[in-house]
Amino acid sequence: MVAVAKAPRGNDAAGVPDPSVLIERARQMVPDLIAREAEAIRNRRVPDETIADFKRAGFFKVLQPRRYGGYAMSPAVYCEIAKTLAEGCMGSAWVYGVVAVHNWQLPLFHPQAAEDVWCDDPGTLISSSYMPTGKAIRVDGGYRFSGRWAFSSGSEHCDWVILGANMVAEDGDGKPEPYNFLLPRSDYAIIDTWDTMGLRPTGSNDIVVEDVFVPDHRVLRERAMFEIDCPGHVSNDAPLYRIPFAQVFNRTVSTTSIGALRRALQVFIDTTREKRTTYTGQKLAGDPTIQKAVADVMLIINDLELRLASDLAELDRRAQSGDWPIERRAQLGHHTTAMVSRCVEAIDALMLFSGGKAIYSGNVIQRAFLDIHCARAHVANNPFPYARNVGAMAFGMENDCMDL
Repeated sequence: MVAVAKAPRGNDAAGVPDPSVLIERARQMVPDLIAREAEAIRNRRVPDETIADFKRAGFFKVLQPRRYGGYAMSPAVYCEIAKTLAEGCMGSAWVYGVVAVHNWQLPLFHPQAAEDVWCDDPGTLISSSYMPTGKAIRVDGGYRFSGRWAFSSGSEHCDWVILGANMVAEDGDGKPEPYNFLLPRSDYAIIDTWDTMGLRPTGSNDIVVEDVFVPDHRVLRERAMFEIDCPGHVSNDAPLYRIPFAQVFNRTVSTTSIGALRRALQVFIDTTREKRTTYTGQKLAGDPTIQKAVADVMLIINDLELRLASDLAELDRRAQSGDWPIERRAQLGHHTTAMVSRCVEAIDALMLFSGGKAIYSGNVIQRAFLDIHCARAHVANNPFPYARNVGAMAFGMENDCMDL
């Protein structure tokens, strides 16, 4: 389990539960998520009941500022909750992770943006699609904004969305660079396109926007998040909000694979323990090849959890000190983007030794196999660009990645 710091004590901590309480709530929710998993897969969305449970448990408040009723806890708490929920249903855990991280990003926008979203209801949720496919035209006080975006996880449960577009900055190098635009539900349509082999409960449908106005205060330059110099830092100056954006977000889409793999391993052990071969009647559990495969998967899980805990603790320390050397940021970025590839290696081994029964729909090993492979398809889980950048920097070349 990831080591988490205690919530700070004092008047501003009133009503903030201990992190261990939240993690235990997630653990207790696992059986319900398992029971609802088939429904979530069938309907291609997380059940409303599950989102309501997440809200009641306080999970969406973990990274939210306290001025809006949040807990402003370490990302380690958030990741541990997501990883634990994934032992019940990876798709539901994925939606939790992706949606909850926006409660950490929103405070980076101009302070008026948070007022727009949370003034009347601090429980309002936000989805996203950061791919810079939008078109923004400068007008007085903001932008006219249009476009279509894919992969907006959990969008049907949210009343706002953060969308990406490339623009040329006035103080930039003349090249287009990514910006984030925050829009209310009345300004966009959700198009049902999500019919995939895995991560089906995420409901990661398309978003369509047709020529709406987005005010300046709801536009955020991604470079500002990279440089840790955002408009929202004026009113949200806690160390939590001075972590580079990608160092938190990329763990959103990698951490849940560890929880899904842990569940798959336990199911594999339980179902293989008494299983016998069809022709010889020998117990499969006695096969040295299968024994080694189990040991290898156990080692991968242990390695990943130790790395995750170490990296998250380092994020907390660097947030306090403000020391973010680019070489170390690149290495930390590579750590998280490489995680799902290790999970793919492990789940492939379990699938290989699960036999013919694993090809039937509903098999837990197969579900994890499909979900983890779909997670690997996320751009932030492609380790090769990050590894190449780290290797290049080791040879004295300049960093060329803004997603760190």
